[in-house]
Amino acid sequence: MVDRINRIKEVLVIQGKSQVWLAEQLGKSTTSITAICNNKSQPHLKDLKKIAEILDVDIRELLVPTKI
Repeated sequence: MVDRINRIKEVLVIQGKSQVWLAEQLGKSTTSITAICNNKSQPHLKDLKKIAEILDVDIRELLVPTKI
């Protein structure tokens, strides 16, 4: 089982945007964005910040909280 670390896929669904769209905006391959969205890999912090800017959300919304 893969640990859920990021919520990028959820935020994309909420905003009605696709992984392909995000890949184009970020200048990354669709394969790498799919792996990130499925929590099989995690984005570098610089990329995470850029994703937050592209999606116009606080970077913390893209992560699964460790404490509630």
